[in-house]
Formats: sequence, C-alpha cells, structure tokens
Amino acid sequence: MKIRDLYEDLPTLSTERLLLRKFNESDAGDMFEYASEPDVSKFVPWETHRTIEDTNEFLNYILTQYKEAKIAPWAIELKQANKVIGTIDFVAWSPIHSRAEIGFILSKGHWGNGIILEAAAKVIQFGFENMKLNRIEAPCMIENIQSQRVLQKLGMRLEGISREKFFIKGKYRDMALYSILKSEYIRW
Repeated sequence: MKIRDLYEDLPTLSTERLLLRKFNESDAGDMFEYASEPDVSKFVPWETHRTIEDTNEFLNYILTQYKEAKIAPWAIELKQANKVIGTIDFVAWSPIHSRAEIGFILSKGHWGNGIILEAAAKVIQFGFENMKLNRIEAPCMIENIQSQRVLQKLGMRLEGISREKFFIKGKYRDMALYSILKSEYIRW
C-alpha cells in the first residue's frame, strides 16, 4: 500500500463511542475549543491556538493534505454529542519499511475517559490489518506521563529515551519512544 492509496480517500473508522473521520470546514469551532487550551498543546510542537484564524489556517492545511492525498489526521468525533474533540493520525508512515508513527490530541474535558485508548486501538488495528504495518511507534516527551500510560495500556513497550531529540517550545526535549510490533498486537 502506498500513502496515496490510503489518503486519497481516508476511510471513516467507527468505535462504540467514536467516529474517526475526515475533518471539514464546519469543524473549526470544535477544533478551536480544544486547540486553544494551553494544557492540550503543552506536549506538542505546535503553539496554542490564540484565535479562530489560527485554527482555520491549520484546518485549511489539513483539507489541502486530503486533496493532495498526503498524510493527514482523522477528526475524533464523539458520536453522542456530534462534536469533534481531538485528532488522531499516523504523523509519519514509511510503507517501504512497514512502519508508522501514531500521534493524538484530545480536549482536556475528555481526559481520563478512555477516549484516546479507544481511538488509538482502532487506528492501530487499521494500521496492522489494512496498511500491513509491522511496527507502530509513538514518541512523546518524558514529562507527558498521561500519554505514556495510554501507550502502555495499548500494549506498547518503552524502547528507550532519546536525549534532547527535538527543540520544542524553546528547549531541547527528551523523548520516550514506545512501539508495538504486529507480532505483539492483540486485537481488542
């Protein structure tokens, strides 16, 4: 499978509580709601959205990625509320090596409810079963204990710490690298 094959028409994935789907222009308000929360953007390379224009700019970038069949995120929609509460995606994918990197963001009001665990389990399943991945990895800042717990619950193993790997928000950051192999994957 090639990147274009998947992202030319990113499929909608469904779980008990969630719809993982393409973003659309009408999602700007929902996205701004979580992307403007400083706690949500604390452990990611992008800055907190200060205005709806920041969100519209990012949303337009995502929509362009869809049009060009390039890597782009799924919106995490809470079915019962018909509301986008985060994003999840393979932020990097190497088809030749059957490897991808997963990333996610969730509105602070939904932390601790198993939402990311549910969404990530579905995306990991999709990666191994549909994209024919052999390895899925997830780097995160060592200070991001919540994400590390989610990755552990997903069956990912800590491989090690990359010292001062990225320069994010004014300083070099140590990154914990987690991964799961297809041979270790247990479908939920």
